[in-house]
Amino acid sequence: MSEAGPSLITIFIGMVLVNNLILAKFLGLCPFFGVSKKITNALSMGAAVTLVMLIASIATTLIYRFILVPFKVEFMNIIIYILVIASLVQIVELFIKRTNITLYNSLGIYLPLITTNCAVLGVTLINAQENYTMLQSIVSALGGGIGFTLMLIIMSAIRERLEFADTPKSMRGLPIAFIIAAILSLAYMGFSGLI
Repeated sequence: MSEAGPSLITIFIGMVLVNNLILAKFLGLCPFFGVSKKITNALSMGAAVTLVMLIASIATTLIYRFILVPFKVEFMNIIIYILVIASLVQIVELFIKRTNITLYNSLGIYLPLITTNCAVLGVTLINAQENYTMLQSIVSALGGGIGFTLMLIIMSAIRERLEFADTPKSMRGLPIAFIIAAILSLAYMGFSGLI
């Protein structure tokens, strides 16, 4: 790898397909199974998570470069990042509640759960671990959010179709969702040689 690091397109494709947060890293599984019953809810949740990922990546990259590294307290990154993410989620939640109450009600408990969504924390930690620049961090967060949203939409589309399928009673709901997630994860392993 060169001194400048990976290209922006490599980072983006890597986060969307090769290192997908849900299927390759197994991060963010709670909203993946909880919100993936309807495509509209999945799209809304994906957009909210992507927005929080972008803002959190910008904030945590600045904090990492200008506070944690100069003061040699990089070991505090997880605690600081969690505080930043929790604050951002509260701001996004208040914004959605004031601008679109229908969306706020449809997301329900899953909106505050973005605070503890390990996919958001995972992206910020990946950015710090890879020592990404600000632009690379933004591209990484955008790729991670799009990959997250894509998986929510795919899972939602499958689960909506399964509502009309002749699924055995014991397999309805989460059991079949886990099987689908495993098959999707296996399918995504085909992208592992891409980058």
